Amino acid sequence: MTVARSSRQTAAERGGATVCLLAIGLVFVLVGMFGAALGAARCARHQARNAADFGALAGAGRVLDGVEGACARAAELVAANGGRMTGCRIDGLDLIVTARVRVEPLPGLTRDATATSRAGPARDTDG
Repeated sequence: MTVARSSRQTAAERGGATVCLLAIGLVFVLVGMFGAALGAARCARHQARNAADFGALAGAGRVLDGVEGACARAAELVAANGGRMTGCRIDGLDLIVTARVRVEPLPGLTRDATATSRAGPARDTDG
């Protein structure tokens, strides 16, 4: 009678390791997806910063041409760096550019990374 009882216990416990292994695998997949989403968002933020920086630097050389000329040049460089210019204004001799980069960190989830940059002539800070 103990032999029959022992075989029933063994049959009831079969497959337990498979379920645990599947659960651990699912956790690894979810953690990997979360890491990939964070990496994509971080790359988009860097791309937006680069686009804004290059746009501001390029447009700052044309500030004396007026807002249209400076912002047109800035928009060219922002677009060349994978961004979309959402703002451009002149403050004295400085040009302030805002760039946006769209990112899809997870399927079906779309976000925008935005960065603003200022460029202009060097100033004497000892003054």
